[in-house]
Amino acid sequence: MPWYSFTPLGSFPYDVSDPNNYTLVGTNPPICPSPNLHLCAIQVPDNGGKPNFGAAPGIAFQIANALNNNLDTTNVLLRPNLI
Repeated sequence: MPWYSFTPLGSFPYDVSDPNNYTLVGTNPPICPSPNLHLCAIQVPDNGGKPNFGAAPGIAFQIANALNNNLDTTNVLLRPNLI
């Protein structure tokens, strides 16, 4: 499954469920240094170069869980800076 870097547009608060706030990086996860405080990247099925949230119904929970616990998950990576 491909990885997408979280590259939000607009101003805070950012919508983590908006496919336009992600950039396709490929099959290898991007480097996301510690500490794990903000969303860095997600791994979900592709839909024309954008994340297909409909094909990954649990990803919203995984993002929330990762952010609440400041821990990476299998499909969610965090980083120290917001963007």
